[in-house]
Amino acid sequence: MGYVRTHDDEQIYYKDWGTGRPVVFIHGWPLNSDAWDDQMRHVAENGFRGVAHDRRGHGRSSQPFDGYDFDTFANDLSALLETLDLRDVTLVGHSMGGGELARYVGRHGTGRVRQAVLLSAITPLMLQGPDNPEGVPAQAFEEIKKGLLSERSQYWRDASEAFFSADPGGKATQGNRDAFWFMAMHENLQAGLKCVDAFARTDFHDDLRRFDVPTLVVHGDDDRIVPLEATGRKAAELISDATLKVYEGGSHGIGMVPGDKERFNSDLLEFLKS
Repeated sequence: MGYVRTHDDEQIYYKDWGTGRPVVFIHGWPLNSDAWDDQMRHVAENGFRGVAHDRRGHGRSSQPFDGYDFDTFANDLSALLETLDLRDVTLVGHSMGGGELARYVGRHGTGRVRQAVLLSAITPLMLQGPDNPEGVPAQAFEEIKKGLLSERSQYWRDASEAFFSADPGGKATQGNRDAFWFMAMHENLQAGLKCVDAFARTDFHDDLRRFDVPTLVVHGDDDRIVPLEATGRKAAELISDATLKVYEGGSHGIGMVPGDKERFNSDLLEFLKS
């Protein structure tokens, strides 16, 4: 593990496991790189090098007041790849991390990139509108910010239910929900609020059209945070060389939930070896 310094002199924490061709994991909101531990261990045990970082404002990275937009996040990712001199990389982005991945490709190209994986990703656009009726209404994002400002600890406990589609008798454990809360509480409040605006309104259509590497799109059909029809299915249509896998009953937290995470790990490894 270590830190990478960004163009604006912030520090980005990262962990680095294994040796071989690099797989860089980009976490969702409001998590941090610990959300990828199962996948990091899996790729490292199978001959790959897993790298995952904490987004600015999250986990162990710098906690600035500003800089919570996708151009900046993409530049931070670029600083990580350049500092570690990672090449022939598979980028894996979950949720908001999928937007970071897409904007990286849009701004920095695919010179260092071999493959991409979009897991429950927000791309191409979350916000509902005339051209995106399947999206999420603007009021829902305002309610998120209201919850964070009112009492964010309780808000995160409540939000974990939808994140994991945690119905009685479902796949998600109490441990999943506790881990979500713990990581969320290590995101600073300003980052939380600004990220809501960023992932709600940023349009990634042009970024996805610039993808020229094989891309795996994985999404659950019970994703209650990022609707499949507004995002995953459309992203797969926009990317020239994309494969879409829809997990029946899959929640937004596919990479963490027992059963689904093992399936994703298997699909990821198969894709890495393809």
